[in-house]
Amino acid sequence: MIPGKLYIVSTPIGNLKDVTLRALEVLESVDFIACEDTRETSKLLKHFNISNELVSFNAVSEKRKIPKVIDRLKSGVSCALVSDSGTPAISDPGVRLISEAVKEGIEVVPVPGATALIAALTISGLPTDSFVFEGFLPQKKGRQKKLKELSHEKRTIVLYESTYRIKKLINELAEYLPDRYIVVCRELTKRFEETWRGYPNELKDVIDDKVTKGGFVVVIAPEGWEVV
Repeated sequence: MIPGKLYIVSTPIGNLKDVTLRALEVLESVDFIACEDTRETSKLLKHFNISNELVSFNAVSEKRKIPKVIDRLKSGVSCALVSDSGTPAISDPGVRLISEAVKEGIEVVPVPGATALIAALTISGLPTDSFVFEGFLPQKKGRQKKLKELSHEKRTIVLYESTYRIKKLINELAEYLPDRYIVVCRELTKRFEETWRGYPNELKDVIDDKVTKGGFVVVIAPEGWEVV
């Protein structure tokens, strides 16, 4: 029996108009969709009048559910893997499933689209020829160590941060990387999208005064980069 295919489908990071025609085609045609949160994916499917089987597949259940998904793929059916927003496996669940699919000889097909880190890089005005993506820093253990390591990084740095820790991160950047120009993006592609630019100490009060809801992407200039 020929195994089915595993499609890695990028979905909008905010603005539903950013979904690709190919993504919609795949979401409609596969046998089932493995998604981070069935409620979030249901909103997307409903908006585009797509009806399909949804299977919850998140960071908590990933390890336990991989064998079930793999077995279905090996039986010849196809699956689309999606996260709540953006590209699966980029600071989202999916890496283990993809690795296991490859090991089992199942074809893995990318369906590219939106991802917050690239969107932020493109508007940052900072060098993009070489950059390092660190995703979310450790919440507690190892956080200071990682910040010290990043203070010596020669490339542009991209970080993700949550609503609850963005103020803390800006204060930490003011301590560990005070001379690095940074670009802070909030709610990219959404109605209340905002971008702040400056040095960490300049943005500490700005971020404090703002309603810090939503997801954040922080882009940090390489060492020695000067804003013209």
